[in-house]
Amino acid sequence: MDWLTILPPLVAISVVLWKKEVILALLLAVLSSELLLAITTNQTHWLNTPINTIERIITTAGNGSTTRILVFSLLVGALLAFIRDSGGVSATVNRLIGSGFVNSKKRVGGVTMFTGMAIFIESNLSVLTAGIFARGLFDKYKMSRARLAYIIDSTCAPICILILLNGWGAYVLALISTYDLKQDAISVLWGTLPYNIYAWLTLVVVGYTIISDKVHGPMKEAEQNLESTNTQIDASPATKSRFMIVPLLVMVIGMFAFMLLTGNGDITQGSGSKSVLYATFLAGVVAYLQLLWNKRFNHQESLKIGFNGMGELLPLVTIVLLSIALGASLKELGTGLFVSSIVGEHLPLILVVPMLFIAGAIMSFTTGTSWGTFAILIPIGMPLVASLGLPPSLVLAAILGGGIFGDHCSPISDTTAVSSLAAGCDILEHVKTQMPYALFVGAITIAAYLLLSVQVFF
Repeated sequence: MDWLTILPPLVAISVVLWKKEVILALLLAVLSSELLLAITTNQTHWLNTPINTIERIITTAGNGSTTRILVFSLLVGALLAFIRDSGGVSATVNRLIGSGFVNSKKRVGGVTMFTGMAIFIESNLSVLTAGIFARGLFDKYKMSRARLAYIIDSTCAPICILILLNGWGAYVLALISTYDLKQDAISVLWGTLPYNIYAWLTLVVVGYTIISDKVHGPMKEAEQNLESTNTQIDASPATKSRFMIVPLLVMVIGMFAFMLLTGNGDITQGSGSKSVLYATFLAGVVAYLQLLWNKRFNHQESLKIGFNGMGELLPLVTIVLLSIALGASLKELGTGLFVSSIVGEHLPLILVVPMLFIAGAIMSFTTGTSWGTFAILIPIGMPLVASLGLPPSLVLAAILGGGIFGDHCSPISDTTAVSSLAAGCDILEHVKTQMPYALFVGAITIAAYLLLSVQVFF
């Protein structure tokens, strides 16, 4: 029955490809997962599957970490509406263009990538800040929102796993600290930097896309469709750039401050989900007060703008909720453990590292979570270090890269949803246009790990 555990992700992906409807796909996937749980565990009758599905969603929504993500997503909608309807987006775009600093597509892409890299402390904040900041510039220079979603998604996650002074580094460090690796855990973690090939190559390809101003595959089609239309900036007439810049600065600075606060002075121990929620709430309050102080809108008008902004993001918030619920259900079902068994105990040594990368990719693609993939594969990969004499940093890097690779390709990933949200891009359009780039880099990464394994053992 183990092979049936991959059925729910296959249902989700099939419905996405067939109906182009993500919410329906995720709901059916959760339903099928709960049905399999009812059949295999015998804890409840299979006819209770619809009720179990509802309870799964409610339990997921009631989890503190999930609730913070959902409230954060709604607050993002209000914040976006405040800075858009205030005229701050248009004013910032005009100011940047007028200064001559951002005067080409290359510079727009470069500024966006730099913004995503500079805010390496938390991936959601990095994606959100870069996306909000660059939306108007991409519209002005007739660059597709799909390209924006690709740049921020393929910059922020890789940079967070390369610059490990953040929650990602603390999380992975906690997972590997219990193993006897003949090196201290911090040395093993920092040793992954030269071996994290997928992350490095992804950044290189993003840089190539920006410098060459060339896109390929479905992305090229998205750009051509955009150029055939009259693109206008999705914002109110220009007023003051501070309506956009001040809330964004408050959000970024607030994120660092709240990471220190929740980590009791240690930024790597801070809570990312709490900090990004608090920082976004504070930025929203500042944006609201700016509107009142400058008499741009009154209290009632500002509230209406905020709630309308929240309403615009309700479909994406629903996707995030169902995605997390599916991940929780699949964890209980054992999908990740089954996929990890692909690695096997009798593989030739030179195939272990490439297969760990592939297993991580498949697992994160089918479950929609890179962190969940790390939690399952690290306990499998780290014991192999001692038993087979594998380099610990190489094994760990393959697992980390595989988790990010699958996450980039997955239509059921919450990271994919947040990137689409930040860029104002349809989630399926984002998946379709980003996947060829991720697959290209993933194929090169597998070949590179194979060559490294040959070098290590021969």
